[in-house]
Amino acid sequence: MARVTAEKVLLTKSGILDAARQVLQEQGYSGLSTRSVASAAGVPLSQIQYHFGSKEGMLLALYEFMNSQLLERQTAMFADPNLSFSEKWVLACDFFDSDIESGYVRVFQELMAVGWSNPEIGEAVREGLMGWTNLLTEQAEKFIENHGIGNFFSAQELSALIGTAFTGAESAIILGLEEKGVPYRQALRRFGDLLGQIETQNSIGG
Repeated sequence: MARVTAEKVLLTKSGILDAARQVLQEQGYSGLSTRSVASAAGVPLSQIQYHFGSKEGMLLALYEFMNSQLLERQTAMFADPNLSFSEKWVLACDFFDSDIESGYVRVFQELMAVGWSNPEIGEAVREGLMGWTNLLTEQAEKFIENHGIGNFFSAQELSALIGTAFTGAESAIILGLEEKGVPYRQALRRFGDLLGQIETQNSIGG
């Protein structure tokens, strides 16, 4: 009986977080309330208080859940020894496209914006972004070591540029600038082509 109860609790919490994601995606933070999430999840308002304590607690749980999922995915991709850095870049661009289409990017951007004025959520977002930054820095170190571009960029600098390129493109695409003809996704993929050329040239030269 206890196992069934635990499963029910997990299902309820998961349903609430999925509803919060849906409301953020469709209405943004301005349209998010515990009442709107409870309605979308089909649960009493008291369930949000019981499981998360507050609207802030619910958002923190949502960010942690989403970030852990995506970071796990990226970690697995970068750890694949059969893929070159440029091939991993192509996969990252594919993930980027699918995350925009699914609404995940919109939700992350909304949560990041909340973090500007909410210290607790801001700290959670900073920690999450540092996880991405550390992962990118590790990959940048390997790329620099293998392809000798250390005279141009440090691993931290290259990581900063890559991270900013993706998060900046996310913001601009959500705002509709891509529809105005600014080729963000094309530019990201073209940079991947450049990485591939560097790899090929170094392979031939070696």
